[in-house]
Amino acid sequence: MILAKRKLKIETERLTLRPPTHSDFRPWTALRRDSEDFLTPWEPSWAADHLTRKAFTNRVYWAQRSVASGAALPLFLFQRHDEVLVGAITLDNIRRGPAQAGTLGYWTGAAFARQGFMREAIGAVVHYAFTRLDLSRIEAACLPENKASRGLLESCGFKYEGVAQSYLQIDGRWRTHVLYASLRSDRRGRTDAGQV
Repeated sequence: MILAKRKLKIETERLTLRPPTHSDFRPWTALRRDSEDFLTPWEPSWAADHLTRKAFTNRVYWAQRSVASGAALPLFLFQRHDEVLVGAITLDNIRRGPAQAGTLGYWTGAAFARQGFMREAIGAVVHYAFTRLDLSRIEAACLPENKASRGLLESCGFKYEGVAQSYLQIDGRWRTHVLYASLRSDRRGRTDAGQV
């Protein structure tokens, strides 16, 4: 993994992770539009202006402010060999002081699902969070029936921690989520998610 000194950039074997820029609008819009049916069952409802340039511009400015303030780490995932956008990952709600924690969220375009890209990205972001940001805990949540996301988190070393009732509004309604976490010094061993 390589981190650029001036501009935030994390490189893995197949990916470059970096904050969004204004020039990413068309690839992002195309990937989101092409993947809408794949993504919407697992995400908060898209606003009416979700795919507009104005909304994307606001997203870019939010990303810049968040990185500068240390509040979040919003990154787009690009294939290194052709610079094609494959998805995004965000370490959000970074809490300092006694918590030293953050919350992970991610999505992959339908055409790039189940190819190991997000596993690679999660590994890189978790490593960066623990070694560069000095965080102690990374949290993630997903719908109980999202077997792909649960399997992904578990394969990345996240441990099941429990259930949060009415945790987020997903696809227009409040949904219960299962909670996972990765700890910098994790000695818990494997945890069993049971029949949630």
